[in-house]
Amino acid sequence: MMITDTHTHLYSEAFDEDRDSVIRNAISKGVGRFFMPAIDSTYTQRMLDLEKDFPDHVYLMTGVHPTHVKENFKEELQHVEQMLSKHKFYAIGEIGIDLFWEKKYLKEQQIAFKSQIRLAKKNKLPIAIHCRDAFDAVFEILEEEKGDNLRGIFHCFTGTFEQAQKAISYNMKLGIGGVVTFKNGKIDKFLHDIDMKHIVLETDAPYLAPTPYRGKRNESAYIVNVLEKLAFIYQTTEDEIALKTTKNSIEVFGV
Repeated sequence: MMITDTHTHLYSEAFDEDRDSVIRNAISKGVGRFFMPAIDSTYTQRMLDLEKDFPDHVYLMTGVHPTHVKENFKEELQHVEQMLSKHKFYAIGEIGIDLFWEKKYLKEQQIAFKSQIRLAKKNKLPIAIHCRDAFDAVFEILEEEKGDNLRGIFHCFTGTFEQAQKAISYNMKLGIGGVVTFKNGKIDKFLHDIDMKHIVLETDAPYLAPTPYRGKRNESAYIVNVLEKLAFIYQTTEDEIALKTTKNSIEVFGV
């Protein structure tokens, strides 16, 4: 069984004490592919080092996280372009809009989001979207940029059924993680009405650990709990979920 974690920050400081053992434990559980979204330029070297340590398992993205879009965002965008010219990346992400942590830089977030979508199109790469308290703002930009050359993943999808359908209409897969195991997660109530071809698995480690680890540091190995929940929702086997979601991830990332 090959499981793909399409969104994990294993280069984070949260894993500085036991990173290798965390990754090897996940691999032992069947998690063979780790796609790692960027945050900003300060994490680039950490990401490159981790890819070097696990070349058969780690796949990197580049981009500027919306909560890290500040006064210097143009410099950060230049860094993304420079990295694309130097190194192989599999997506632009995570990018998007966050109105939960910071509303001060909304205009800058919008500019950065559009710029990075266009950069993804130019480089024929998918995008990984971060959206928190910002569905309308994100959909507004996706509507402007929609087309056959736009594809990606709506990371950590927590919206309604209608919002899920809208995200899918923009060629986005839904990134399903720990939230689906929460009692108040809500998406488990309608996910069975979403064709499995539209979903991928993720952890967002070290954040959003699934039940029974909620509130603790998340790890890529805990994706098996998400897998178990989805098998229940779709009334199928965990192997089938792993197979189909990994196939969907290959469709997105091209690898």
